[in-house]
Amino acid sequence: MTPIAKRLLLTFLLFSFSLTAEADMKVILLGTGTPFADPEKSGPATAIIVDGQAWIVDAGPGVVRRASAAHIAGENALAQPNLSRLLITHLHSDHTLGLPDIMYSPWTLDRTDPLQIWGPPGTQGMVQNIEAAYSEDREIRLMGAEPASEQGWQTKVRETRGGVIYQTDALTIEAIPVCHGDWTLAFGFKFIHEGKTVVISGDTTYCPALEEAAKGADILVHEVYDGAALALRKPEWQNYHSKAHTSAEDLGHLATNAGVKSLVLYHQLTFRGSKEAIMAQVASRFSGSVTWGEDLMVFNLE
Repeated sequence: MTPIAKRLLLTFLLFSFSLTAEADMKVILLGTGTPFADPEKSGPATAIIVDGQAWIVDAGPGVVRRASAAHIAGENALAQPNLSRLLITHLHSDHTLGLPDIMYSPWTLDRTDPLQIWGPPGTQGMVQNIEAAYSEDREIRLMGAEPASEQGWQTKVRETRGGVIYQTDALTIEAIPVCHGDWTLAFGFKFIHEGKTVVISGDTTYCPALEEAAKGADILVHEVYDGAALALRKPEWQNYHSKAHTSAEDLGHLATNAGVKSLVLYHQLTFRGSKEAIMAQVASRFSGSVTWGEDLMVFNLE
């Protein structure tokens, strides 16, 4: 068995075990990768399961297949017909290359409800362009012999500039404007359910607004880069990443200031450094619980 196969098997077994515990709210890392094509990490995507409903944050490449793996392991909320709610942090390609997949693959696998999408300005245009690109596919499926739902391919897009985007008696979701390089608007998302709080950073440099939103969070899922390794890259890349992403030391500082209970690292830019280096840099500023996120990890909040 290859090292990758062994690792995927171990991840699958750990994932299956974690699903034996019932929880009103779960965080499932569907993809923890970056634009670097790591074969063991799908693109950024995180599922928040609240009372059996899946909310997927970002649609990095591989999102639908990772959701299918989670479903096979026992998470029914991530069955293909149930993939109907998507939040987009920003429109970078590594966070949206899975958007056509989540728009159309679940539809061909019996989704009957429209896909609801929340995202920054420009989301509607991106969705319309995808719909135009797949118009012939859609027509053949709807007009031909294939059984196909009239509603399951459709989308309902809500563009936001930040603030509360969804609220019921049980669940509040807030879009937090963050600081991601040249993007005018990029978001993190905050979920509050029955006294439990989860915050997903999206892509951001150290951002006071996100720190404020994460105060007392039960789980903060946050991107990170190796500051020491970045210092060895070309100056133009140092300039870019320092304005677009969060160094491990800055993240440790943020987590300490916010008083988060558990910090989960994803979208880890090692720059040929190491997991151990990033973990040590975070630990130099934060003494709380830190987890190096891997695809299909599950975190239960009870």
